[in-house]
Amino acid sequence: MRLPAWLAQHLAALRALVALTIVLGLAYPLLMVAVARIPGLSGHADGSLIDRDGQPVGSALIGQSFVDNQGNPLKQYFQPRPSAAGDGYDPKSTSAGNLGPENVVDTLPDPNVQDDEGKQRLLTLVCSRSKAVGELEGIDGSRPYCTPGGVGAVLAVYPDHAVSLNEACPAEPFIQQFQGRPVACAKPGEDYSGGVITPVRGNAPGNPAVPADAVTASGSGLDPHISVAYANLQIKRVAAARNRSEADVRKLVEEHTEGRTLGFIGEPAVNVLELNLALDRS
Repeated sequence: MRLPAWLAQHLAALRALVALTIVLGLAYPLLMVAVARIPGLSGHADGSLIDRDGQPVGSALIGQSFVDNQGNPLKQYFQPRPSAAGDGYDPKSTSAGNLGPENVVDTLPDPNVQDDEGKQRLLTLVCSRSKAVGELEGIDGSRPYCTPGGVGAVLAVYPDHAVSLNEACPAEPFIQQFQGRPVACAKPGEDYSGGVITPVRGNAPGNPAVPADAVTASGSGLDPHISVAYANLQIKRVAAARNRSEADVRKLVEEHTEGRTLGFIGEPAVNVLELNLALDRS
């Protein structure tokens, strides 16, 4: 006896539901769990955790900060790159900063609003970080398009004057004149959209001493690695803080330098957590 068309369709849909539930809801997850238990893969499946004295202290895949209670870098440890994930390396808030190269004009804090800190844009974030790294490592932290004070060197240029957009009054502008125009500080809340937005390169070297990964976050905000250049930059400080020779610390950096992925993808990098743990053990 032939079933009514509507009933046959419903039975076919029910068989497909049962089959897909068994294959994708039971068999496939169990297969993945079994594969994850294969020797050599189980560590990755469990989060690539790193232990010290039998206690997990982090993951080889997720960076973490090495700062004191006030957020100041601990001089005896290598520092990671900045993070845009939550308050820093938060795996529940993984993200990039999503700020582009034209993101150069800060929102200045309003002195009439309590606790208003304004908002720094990408250029000032890079400038302030570079200045801070320079001070920490005892090197020149200047960068093109940054003021000596560590904010973006950006003017709103008008026919008869210019305004330093990222320096709130009563600050003294980073330059007094621009192409014959006097330069004034910016007044919070003022509308400067009528001026021509003009970044000023300044006299900083074209190849800054502070590497790019020291002042920019990764796409995920969780990258546990830094460049070899940034690691080498920190050797002198770490060695001094630990009363060790620079040669000893440099050897540890070399031992914890990972090559390019598959031999040709990316650049050599250093896992900060693994390097710092090696420092504590040695």
